[in-house]
Amino acid sequence: MSSLPEKFVAGLKALFPAERCYLDVVDCYAYSYDNSRKIFPPQAVVFPLDQNEIRSLMLLCNEYRIPVTARGRGTGTAGGSIPTAGGVALSLERMTKIISVDPENRVIVAEPGVLNQEIQNEAGKHGLFWPPDPSSAAYCSIGGNLATCAGGPHAVKYGTTREHVLGLKAVTGKGEEIRAGCYTTKGVVGYDLTRLIIGSEGTLAVITEATLKLSPKPASTGGIAAHYRDAEHCARAIIAIMGQPFIPSALEFLDGGALNLIRSRHPEMLPEDSSAMLMIEVEDGEEAIIEACRNDGLIRAERMADPAGLWAARRALSPLLRDIAPKKINEDIVVPVSRLPELLSGLSRLSSEYGVANVNFGHAGNGNIHVNLLVDPDDAEEMGRAETCLEKVFDLVLSMKGTLSGEHGVGREKMPYVPREIDGATLALMKGIKSVFDPNGILNPGKLFP
Repeated sequence: MSSLPEKFVAGLKALFPAERCYLDVVDCYAYSYDNSRKIFPPQAVVFPLDQNEIRSLMLLCNEYRIPVTARGRGTGTAGGSIPTAGGVALSLERMTKIISVDPENRVIVAEPGVLNQEIQNEAGKHGLFWPPDPSSAAYCSIGGNLATCAGGPHAVKYGTTREHVLGLKAVTGKGEEIRAGCYTTKGVVGYDLTRLIIGSEGTLAVITEATLKLSPKPASTGGIAAHYRDAEHCARAIIAIMGQPFIPSALEFLDGGALNLIRSRHPEMLPEDSSAMLMIEVEDGEEAIIEACRNDGLIRAERMADPAGLWAARRALSPLLRDIAPKKINEDIVVPVSRLPELLSGLSRLSSEYGVANVNFGHAGNGNIHVNLLVDPDDAEEMGRAETCLEKVFDLVLSMKGTLSGEHGVGREKMPYVPREIDGATLALMKGIKSVFDPNGILNPGKLFP
């Protein structure tokens, strides 16, 4: 990787004081990776404090054609925030102001570096909450949530990030300051740039401020645990639950591999004969949902007196899998809920056919399953089988009118597979939109488009 031009470095130093501009390779290393565990070191890291500094940086980088990769806390698993082309890592972690709290209109306005949990804490003081709740909520930033259109367990009832952002401010790849959306819950003036930028993974613009739409906290919630003899009967229960009038506020599926992982740490928590499980959070219609759980494969469905421990175990699943397989292949595919039995059967067949261990869990109410292929990256033959298996998994998902990512995004990891889902004409239109926002192609290059 070539060094940065001297005049560009001088410009960086003029924009940012030394404590907010890292140029030493050791200082920069912590910003070379995210939760995808891939490493691509930047040549500089800067920490802006406001939109004006971001605009000045983008203008400088355009002048010298220096790549810029914006990032929050690096919790993404798809490699969306790693600087694959080098250049500047633009860390938003110091833009942490909650600008305003407006409970009467159920709105919070915040900078991108504010943590998801901090938004929840502030909203909670007024009996409100922000529905996006990824498993990393305690330490991921709302800027990252917007960049990836984060979801989480409560998306089954409340929707993903796009449904809970009214507007935003941003700086485009060209260095122009823009404002998208509005402050009200209704507004149809102009194109919906807010929804375009949300989920664009930092390839169009750097978000500098977000106007978040809050929701009232439910008066009460209950928990249900339903255990099944096999995954097929569990999947059929999911269809029944989502087909009745009461939508659960969370509906999580765990297969036998996931349950065994929990048993390894919490041996008394689960029944020994359970091979698949649903963890259900309900705000109303508890009896109807329990009834929908019933089929020939049900072992038992019961209310959870204290569900906190079980939900904590569910959130810990992905980190536990990292302990077993540090380089696991982690995908978050989505199919229509009615196709879940077919999907789970197909995943089991492919795992056996290619001899690759697989653990599945996820947000079943959306048809969003996290597929985890447990592999040894030092075993070339196993990795080859796993890659072929993954391609077949994607073929299976697309054959069911599914999508290759529900909440993790494309980033770098899933980029080669995008043409399987999106046709050439549509991809060309997307690239054209990218060129309008970022004509020099400096903003998060090497992401989304193959």
